[in-house]
Amino acid sequence: MNQPNRQLAVALAYRSGDTAPKVVASGRGLIAQAIIERAKEHGVFVHESEELVAMLMQVELDQHIPPVLYLAVAELLAWLYRLERGEIPAIPPTVKAS
Repeated sequence: MNQPNRQLAVALAYRSGDTAPKVVASGRGLIAQAIIERAKEHGVFVHESEELVAMLMQVELDQHIPPVLYLAVAELLAWLYRLERGEIPAIPPTVKAS
């Protein structure tokens, strides 16, 4: 990602029945590092896309992602689902936000 003082991180959660994923954590610098470390400690995949993170940083905590980001996030979630099932190699897709 970026240099530690400019690092950004956003955590998403999607639960069955939700209309879209929600932003459950976001931060810069040390907070971003803590979000990333916590994700890795729990075996949560960390995807590095500066463009997507920059757009997600604009979403308020506990709010659903906006429709303009549905496709980018859906592609990433579909890839993660296939990865977890062992259907594809661990090379993340290039995600571009619209």
